Amino acid sequence: MLKSNRTTLILFLGPAIGAIVLFFFIPVLMALLISFTDFDIYGLADFSNVRFTGFKNYMLLISDPVFWQAIKNTFYFVVVAGPLSVIVALYAALLLNNKLVRFKAIFRLTYFIPVITTLVAVAIVWRFIYHPRFGILNYILDFLGISAIDWLGDPFWAMPAIIIMSVWKTFGYNMIIFIAGLQNIPVQLYEAAAIEGAGRWQIFRNITLPMLAPTTLFVSLITMIGMFQIFAEPYVMTNGGPLNQTLSIVLYMYENGFRWWNMGYSAAIAFILFVFLLIFTIIQFKIQKPENV
Repeated sequence: MLKSNRTTLILFLGPAIGAIVLFFFIPVLMALLISFTDFDIYGLADFSNVRFTGFKNYMLLISDPVFWQAIKNTFYFVVVAGPLSVIVALYAALLLNNKLVRFKAIFRLTYFIPVITTLVAVAIVWRFIYHPRFGILNYILDFLGISAIDWLGDPFWAMPAIIIMSVWKTFGYNMIIFIAGLQNIPVQLYEAAAIEGAGRWQIFRNITLPMLAPTTLFVSLITMIGMFQIFAEPYVMTNGGPLNQTLSIVLYMYENGFRWWNMGYSAAIAFILFVFLLIFTIIQFKIQKPENV
């Protein structure tokens, strides 16, 4: 009987484990090995041209100012866009969870549509919105008597412009999770607070926020991990410019690997990004232990 259970277990788990090994562990291992070589376009033609270089790619990264600029841009995007997306999502969830709001299903669908829309299509549409001469955003500014802004061509405004678009694109997903969390809060807590004469802010601070703590933690960490992988937004909208002010780690990795065919250097960047994401994942599991939530 025990042997039969083991066989059944292997039959059910085998394909899933095999897929994880094939599409995750092996690529990660290969990326790590390639990062210690000078693998380039000549290596694609003949593997005998690939040479082991040790930590040379990592040493070059340390002295590469463009790499540090990409890290700075990525962290800037994560630190600003991540919390902003969570705050907007929570605010939208609170509004849609209000019993006085009508047509909730329509609003939820409207806010969620950007999430399921192709990111490239969204980025192209926002390029037209940000157009310095014909964009609707500058048209509104001109109507208000404010000078037009070159949103994607100005080094100061390029990253904020991408952040605004990214928050609009992603907050709908977080909003749905927050709505689920709000609906799991016992109604009796709000009724007791109302009887005691608590105001809206007191109820939000002392009941809603504490009860949403696990949901907020999950949404925050998942959002920030996703923000670390920003690629399509700067690739489509600015191509990393102007003056590398929107160049992200993933975009820099792509340029080295598929534009300049410097695969070893690109793999080193990919593995550093993998380490960043691994650290954030470990933090998530540590913080979300039952005794810490």
